[in-house]
Amino acid sequence: MPTTTPLRTRFDADRPVVGMVHLPPLPGAPGFDGDRDAVRTRALEDARRLEAGGIDGLVLENFGDAPFHPDDVPKHTVAEMTAVATEVTDAVAVPVGINVLRNDADAALSVAAAVDANFVRVNVHVGTAATDQGVLEGRAHETLRLRDRIDADVAILADVHVKHATPVGDRSIERAALEAVERGRADGVIVSGPGTGDETALEDVERVADALDATDAADRAPVFVGSGVTSETVGDCFAAGADGVIVGTALKEGAETTNPVSSERVGDLVAARDSDSSSD
Repeated sequence: MPTTTPLRTRFDADRPVVGMVHLPPLPGAPGFDGDRDAVRTRALEDARRLEAGGIDGLVLENFGDAPFHPDDVPKHTVAEMTAVATEVTDAVAVPVGINVLRNDADAALSVAAAVDANFVRVNVHVGTAATDQGVLEGRAHETLRLRDRIDADVAILADVHVKHATPVGDRSIERAALEAVERGRADGVIVSGPGTGDETALEDVERVADALDATDAADRAPVFVGSGVTSETVGDCFAAGADGVIVGTALKEGAETTNPVSSERVGDLVAARDSDSSSD
């Protein structure tokens, strides 16, 4: 079985701030305007602004493709994301992650392996969730075997009680996190609010971090906060037990998710993280 590099060691920071590159609609999506070059230009501009602002990593995501395919995106989407991801990974030195919405872990892993990306985000890795795409089921058994089969050194960052969804069943968020790591063999977990840009409940972060701490693992899976992080709240997220944060909306011009990345907002959030770290 190939060895996977621990997720923590992939970032050159103890408390990584990971920014989002939200792609505009890709070819084949209802909102695509026919300009492939504009999609790639926007992705490169956002990635470079994130890196210049001091970000520690980024996630490339087909955010503009709504309404999303549930768990099997078309081949042309995989091809387009691979083409864009190739240019982004060539343009920046920070770790890059791939998320193929809504929940195509095989596609994300395949793109990541092809472009030498560092990790993937999987919205429903274990368990079942009711979403606007219907009922999504975790396929950890397939994702882990695919990673081994294609010999990909790509970490898996899995959401627990993912946003824009309702968990099916009565599993607590602690149990969901433990099962993602212990049974789904995720390399890290993400805790988020109910929707894109919505604040994450610090109580949920604490509960997940405490549950993973209690396993006494020598190198427990890191916990990331996945929505609603701002310059004002980033310190609170780390105080609640988060090991890293993933930030999209707060880093955009006017704090609008679909706007371009704001270099000033990136710098402000990274500075707030650094200021909080120096006061520990």
